[in-house]
Amino acid sequence: MKAVVIRRYGSPEVLQYEDVEHPKIKPDQLLVKVHASSINPIDWKIRQGMLRFITGNTFPLILGLDVSGEVVEVGSQVTSFKPKDQIYGTTAFPGGAYAEFAAVPAKSAALKPTNMTYEQAAAVPGGALTALQSLQNQAKIQLGQSVLINGASGGVGSFAVQIAKALKAEVTAVCSTKNFELVKSLGADRLIDYKIQDFTQDTARYDIILDAVGKRSFSSCKAVLKPNGVYITTLPAPDSIVQSILTALIPGKKAKIVLEMPNTQDLLYLKELIEAGKIQSVIDRTYPLKELAAAHTYSETERAVGKIAIAVAS
Repeated sequence: MKAVVIRRYGSPEVLQYEDVEHPKIKPDQLLVKVHASSINPIDWKIRQGMLRFITGNTFPLILGLDVSGEVVEVGSQVTSFKPKDQIYGTTAFPGGAYAEFAAVPAKSAALKPTNMTYEQAAAVPGGALTALQSLQNQAKIQLGQSVLINGASGGVGSFAVQIAKALKAEVTAVCSTKNFELVKSLGADRLIDYKIQDFTQDTARYDIILDAVGKRSFSSCKAVLKPNGVYITTLPAPDSIVQSILTALIPGKKAKIVLEMPNTQDLLYLKELIEAGKIQSVIDRTYPLKELAAAHTYSETERAVGKIAIAVAS
């Protein structure tokens, strides 16, 4: 099969399109014919070697976590899927989706939303699961609460706006003016251009602040949180880790870190919201698998609106 492989850490040029052997699945996995994938920042951070303390120096590696496609084979322990099922979900860390076939844990997959293409479905898991788990699991979002989303036009933020609105919250979206029309169409009630206005100096107060791009610290956001407000970041930096530990021990404002935990239940919940027309994928660009290096290069600019999709099979 064709796949994009890295044999060392480095720039996008280390991504090589070549022939490799089909993956062998474990008893709890699915063998999936991949129709599409998408890019998350963690993919190119792994490629750069930023996570080598986890991934080690064992090569070759096939990256890519988000996947949508058709089940070809099910492991001996799998009872919830069958061949020809159309699914979406995530591969096991550190990846495997940048290939024509991938091994996907059954516990990290669900039937694909019926009203989405494979590319649209592949854009969902990483960003939408992070957004959902931030708001529901970490912040315990409630009806009518005020939510600020920093990076509202990005891969996580665009889903966070929609999910927060689906959960009946009041949403303030922080992004650039050029993306206001898009973010407003996703449901944002109030818009702030970060280039013009610093939301941390505003008079408004929020129940939840989700820093979907990991650009603002808990310390800088603390003043605009309500007394029992929750700050969530997608970046597990030393400062945010310390703050999450300290604030967990005392009453008042909380700092939390979200680490996406793929699971079928959350994917099925997202599927319901998608099929009800409450969530859509925002796709900036779609690249064929053989042009993955160009897709990574664009993703690293951090200027993509929504997600970057990767078309693998027609």
